[in-house]
Amino acid sequence: MTLKRDNLNLTMLCDFYELTMGNGYFKYGYKDRITYFDVFFRSVPDNGGFAIAAGLEQVIDYIQNLHFTEEDIEYLRGRGLLDEEFLSYLKEFRFTGDIYAVPEGTPVFPKEPLLTVRAPAIQAQLIETFLLLAINHQSLIATKANRVVRAAEGRTVLEFGSRRAQGADGAILGARAAYIGGCHGTACTVSDQLFGVHAGGTMAHAWVQMFDTQYEAFKTYCETYPHNAVLLVDTYNTLKSGIPDAIRAFNDVLKPLGIRDCGIRLDSGDMAYLTRKARKMLDEAGWESCKISVSNSLDEYLIQDLLRQGAKIDLFGVGERLITARSEPVFGGVYKLAAVEDEAGNVIPKIKISENVGKITNPHFKKVYRLFGNDTGKAIADYLTVYDETVDESKPLRLFDPDATWKAKEITNFTARELQVPIFKNGELVYKKPALDDIRTYCLQQVDTLWDEVKRFDNPHNYYVDLSQKLWDIKYGLLKNNS
Repeated sequence: MTLKRDNLNLTMLCDFYELTMGNGYFKYGYKDRITYFDVFFRSVPDNGGFAIAAGLEQVIDYIQNLHFTEEDIEYLRGRGLLDEEFLSYLKEFRFTGDIYAVPEGTPVFPKEPLLTVRAPAIQAQLIETFLLLAINHQSLIATKANRVVRAAEGRTVLEFGSRRAQGADGAILGARAAYIGGCHGTACTVSDQLFGVHAGGTMAHAWVQMFDTQYEAFKTYCETYPHNAVLLVDTYNTLKSGIPDAIRAFNDVLKPLGIRDCGIRLDSGDMAYLTRKARKMLDEAGWESCKISVSNSLDEYLIQDLLRQGAKIDLFGVGERLITARSEPVFGGVYKLAAVEDEAGNVIPKIKISENVGKITNPHFKKVYRLFGNDTGKAIADYLTVYDETVDESKPLRLFDPDATWKAKEITNFTARELQVPIFKNGELVYKKPALDDIRTYCLQQVDTLWDEVKRFDNPHNYYVDLSQKLWDIKYGLLKNNS
């Protein structure tokens, strides 16, 4: 059987155990039991100081289209594992629960819920896989992109990685996530068509090789695209012929038209040395306005080193190491049960205990607050509370490290902002999806609220995610009772 993408029902994009568990919940009377699941991650990729949340828009689209087709039901029936009553239930399946999430573009930290699902057990279980893959992938790429953009120190960064991405969705949604993280655009045309991530590009080496001479290739391109003339100068010899031929083409075609905006691109060689030489040659020829762009297996560390070495670069095209997050290609988000409701509607906290201390979960239905200093506007810490707690900004607040409780401090003159917002209530969308440009702007603004120490690439300051006293007491009471 061949599955066509246009007909692919993403409801079936689930791990099979979600169906076997759902069948069991149905059979033993847990179908309507209200559960609370958290999506969170345990460590920041690349040992960084923070991550960027992304992928919520795709989660919303998925939830709104949840359903099982007749073909899906027939396939499941053919497996011979699921009860007929459960299959009948799936015929009318839709999501009726609540979802809360941090907005896309928010800087986030380990062990705090990026997304919380409150829903009947079967519904909450069946959506696990897609929620994780959507949030894990795009958060990973947005985080990597933000690192690259910060390394470029205000210079333009474009995402160039489609041809090396892990499949079509990796390229298309990866370009979207990279834009959220701060990239200015992409080489991926369909991402522009779908999401408005500006797509751009000029030429590859094949264009230069197609013509009898390099100068003819450059001249023809300038004549065809006089307002988008960026010439690839390293097909043969960058300094001896590439840049001289580019200058000649600019002089012969663009200069008579009064056009001063143009560029060159290098895709190989010693970028620091070549761009310094190129800048000198262009300036001496009167093309101070010509921009220099580079590509070729770049990442945040190579960009940082190039700039430290005095490279003269205006634009970076970053491909495989961004779109695949090559240095650490797994985000590691997980989906864990945090609470259930009893028949009276009381919220009963649940905890997962492990000999690996890092895998012990934070129980209960929670709120996530970010605390900002009123004098600096900078984020002080994040603060997890039980859902029925509020933070009184008029009183001093005692923070303590939940793992090393002797590390404590009292803060005053602060503002507490809840990070999660309602997305779905009773199965209905209550959230207005922002425009992608607004998400990107929000992301860059929120990253600016973090101290530089948190934004370091190497050995960043540990930003604290603390628990309220009430939540800490509940967590350690559960640990004691289950030890």
